[in-house]
Amino acid sequence: MAHDPPHPSYPPPDPTHPWQPPPPHPARSWQLPPPHPRQPAGPVPPGRRPEREPLGHHSDLRVLRSAYRWQRRTATLTALGYFTLFLVLSAYAPGVMTSTLADGIPAGLLLALVQLPVTWLAIALYEHTARRYVDPLAERIRRHAELDARRGAAR
Repeated sequence: MAHDPPHPSYPPPDPTHPWQPPPPHPARSWQLPPPHPRQPAGPVPPGRRPEREPLGHHSDLRVLRSAYRWQRRTATLTALGYFTLFLVLSAYAPGVMTSTLADGIPAGLLLALVQLPVTWLAIALYEHTARRYVDPLAERIRRHAELDARRGAAR
């Protein structure tokens, strides 16, 4: 159960100052805010990088979402696809599952035991795609965000 301290950490409101609601947003609530204006093109002073569009409107975020979505789907379909195959064979092909393969071991048992390495494969595939595709994009976006934050603080 939460316990509130007896004294708030923020100052009490000033009773002499009437509360004013914030001014309404110029765009309607169902419209997106207008895009940020671009900087005028011109010569860039030496030692400075040209201004770019803020990160919120950057296409790298769409690329990162797409790469992450592809990564999730690949790993999920690897693990769930094999498990679904196992279930379908169990339900619709019991003859295949009960047939013996080597030394009297049923095929169903071998397919069940292979589920664990397939799950490890899905995890390894997830890690591989993360390191190869998703992490470099996320790192690039992180660097751009830090740059934007530094530029915003300098203004």
